[in-house]
Amino acid sequence: MNKGLIIAGNWKMHKTAGESAAFFQELDQLLESENYRDDLTILIFPPFTSLAAVRGITSRIEIGAQNMGAHEQGAFTGEISPLMLKDLVKYVMIGHSERRQLFGEDDSLINQKIRLTLSHGFTPMLCVGETLDERERGRTLDRIASQLDLGLAGVTPEKVQDVVIAYEPVWAIGTGKTASPEEAQEVHAAIRDILKKKSHDANKNFILYGGSVNPDNSGYLMNQPDIDGALIGGASLKIESFFDIILNSSNPVRQ
Repeated sequence: MNKGLIIAGNWKMHKTAGESAAFFQELDQLLESENYRDDLTILIFPPFTSLAAVRGITSRIEIGAQNMGAHEQGAFTGEISPLMLKDLVKYVMIGHSERRQLFGEDDSLINQKIRLTLSHGFTPMLCVGETLDERERGRTLDRIASQLDLGLAGVTPEKVQDVVIAYEPVWAIGTGKTASPEEAQEVHAAIRDILKKKSHDANKNFILYGGSVNPDNSGYLMNQPDIDGALIGGASLKIESFFDIILNSSNPVRQ
């Protein structure tokens, strides 16, 4: 049975609370008027300051947090704990390349966060991906295998199958460059093979592709057998492009 697709938007450090609420309301109206596949999960990761503002606007759009602290509570100024997120979101993104590169998050910290999200009943989205240098040196699969091994360390096979994986080649994020559908499929199939050793049923794992996904390439990417959706950055900030990706992913023949 087809488990469906996840089309997710990562808004990063964009949109005020008011802008976020207006976007949710407009997108909800568009979704109400258009046919799209009923096994499609639409997910948006707004900034923390918008989570309460968008909660309850529509059941058609799931909400996620872009990050989470590694502790339940305590003297950690500026951090957001799982207890603060429980009434607001279902999904939590962990290990985005910007968190790794700009904020120094290593695989040990990411693993701590993954285990904490699972213990509180969230669905974590673990981001993995290689740099341009690693790709050019033929180290793509080695790097991703290491991120999966360390990021999922200590997680039971039953819980591993609940983790969403987002493959985002670092060289394709925000650059306009993207892996071809065939290149992305090759890496996604390798990720699935790695998960088969860690998960009760790796076919239940959603593996998303991220990296300059847009309305022109989304349908082709979603046609690949091991690509279960997309994590979209810049194109998710505009209603028109994000909605077109939703439609093209639902009906790839449109392209």
